[in-house]
Amino acid sequence: MKFHRHEDGVTRCAWCGTDPLYVAYHDEEWGVPEYDDRALFEKLILDGFQAGLAWITILRKRDNFRRAFDGFEPEVIARYGPDKVEALMQDPGIVRNRSKVVSTVRSAQVFLDIMEKGPGFSKLLWDINGGAPVDNRVAEGDPPRVTSPSAVAMSKELKTRGFNFVGPTIVYAFMQAVGMVDDHVVDCHRHGKYAGAGK
Repeated sequence: MKFHRHEDGVTRCAWCGTDPLYVAYHDEEWGVPEYDDRALFEKLILDGFQAGLAWITILRKRDNFRRAFDGFEPEVIARYGPDKVEALMQDPGIVRNRSKVVSTVRSAQVFLDIMEKGPGFSKLLWDINGGAPVDNRVAEGDPPRVTSPSAVAMSKELKTRGFNFVGPTIVYAFMQAVGMVDDHVVDCHRHGKYAGAGK
């Protein structure tokens, strides 16, 4: 991992570059612990759509995704039928991958099952991670992390329950994004903001 001092004098993880959208995402969202069930569902689905693409591609289309998928409300998505799937496949504002669209509908149904029967989506995921953010103390020059034992365990649990596009690498990227792990480099101004922040 690398860090970079930007023109505003702030040191950030180098991956966010200088694109204002990416910088704002890095500064305001990436690595912030998220405990809201619906928000976690949205992020996991978007990380699945990212597979094979750069995250900035999804980030630029995120508002379109939210519009197309009814604000990522699982109760609505779970009832999508073939006509809605076809409409999504004609929407140029999103990533038009049929397998991922169909998987999103199934994932919404699984999400609702977890919410109804327990333990709840947020609790399920955070418990696998130990209930609190893990600070990996990433230093300049460390190789990028792409998975972890917790990511492997979370991937297995999600697949067992019926989710798709949740391999360990996708799940680890999700964990980084929602603050389950702090992978900001130690010199980044965002590192360590949520140390010990359990729910």
